[in-house]
Amino acid sequence: MPKATIINGSPTPGSRLTAVISLTSELLIKEGYEVDHVNVGELPPGDLIHTKFESEAIVKANALVAGADVVIVASPVYKASYTGVLKTFLDLIPEKGLAGKVILPLFIGGSLAHLLSIDYSLKPVLSALGARYILGGVYTVDSQVARTEEGGFDISEELVGRLEDNVKELADETKRRLHYASLAE
Repeated sequence: MPKATIINGSPTPGSRLTAVISLTSELLIKEGYEVDHVNVGELPPGDLIHTKFESEAIVKANALVAGADVVIVASPVYKASYTGVLKTFLDLIPEKGLAGKVILPLFIGGSLAHLLSIDYSLKPVLSALGARYILGGVYTVDSQVARTEEGGFDISEELVGRLEDNVKELADETKRRLHYASLAE
């Protein structure tokens, strides 16, 4: 069974990004993935800020990333980039820690003005960590994930379709990579 780790870079529990991550998890499970989560906002702040590589929480989070075939990096967009708390965690992933993994970025922002933030702010950092199989990603506008009166979320059909397409592409790419890796053994 292939493994996926979703890195949630939001410092805010219950944000709209949570709904996007939840749907993505469901879609991955339907594709036969075991899904783990790293909620960066729940990691000890001192360990992140002081780059404590040996911290139990950081070691555990990095083990989830290391054991994954797929890594999904999710973040709200603040000031035309991903969150600072996500950056502190990415700084703690070992050099080449994303090598050989298929990566899917998921960003959510207030408007389309920051549509290219995945390409200009995140992808260079992922590449520096050894990622070579970075899919285009999904950029979501806040209005596509509406809060309901019951406290849940209503995700637009258009966004659901894009997430389905991207998870399918991710699954196809992962199958291809795992197939070639088994032939090489």
